[in-house]
Amino acid sequence: MPSYFGALTIPVLLTMVLVRVLLLKKAGVTAMKFGELDKTDFFIPPFVFLYFYSIFANAFRWPTVFQGALFHSSWASWIGVSSCVVALLLIFSSLISFGRSFRIGIDADRPGSLVTSGIFGLTRNPMYVAFGLFLLGEFLIQPNWLLLAYLAAGIVLFHRQVLREEDYLVQHYGDDYRTYCKHVRRYL
Repeated sequence: MPSYFGALTIPVLLTMVLVRVLLLKKAGVTAMKFGELDKTDFFIPPFVFLYFYSIFANAFRWPTVFQGALFHSSWASWIGVSSCVVALLLIFSSLISFGRSFRIGIDADRPGSLVTSGIFGLTRNPMYVAFGLFLLGEFLIQPNWLLLAYLAAGIVLFHRQVLREEDYLVQHYGDDYRTYCKHVRRYL
């Protein structure tokens, strides 16, 4: 049962983000800036699709080579479901707090305003915290080597992106961003 909940969180996650992108587009804001500053970002989608397929394959017994579990624990699976739900709530809260400043990627041409309220008053990077919780949750639901590798790689890649974004934010917002950094932690 937890594997079905884990699979269900993926379309919920994608729907929330895509609806936000489309609503911003209707308001005249281009929120999809993925890969414009770093073309190597385009290596990410095939790995994301493999990740999604792996989650669905394990949940619905589709063909996959990654079926062997590292451990079996129903309580860990339910903790994983809880982690995914918390991640979705964090993402939803982030999307609300972002307002018109939400972007996928760095928008150097028309950045939004610096967001420091709402969930951003607790962590400077609630979306990346949420994605980390999401990867952890999916691993706990379906503990296999592939999802463990995705968890480790995700943490490294999220941190890399956070550092890139922070460099941009310091350049763009200057002292306002530095002051914000002194009061709010990068992650938790």
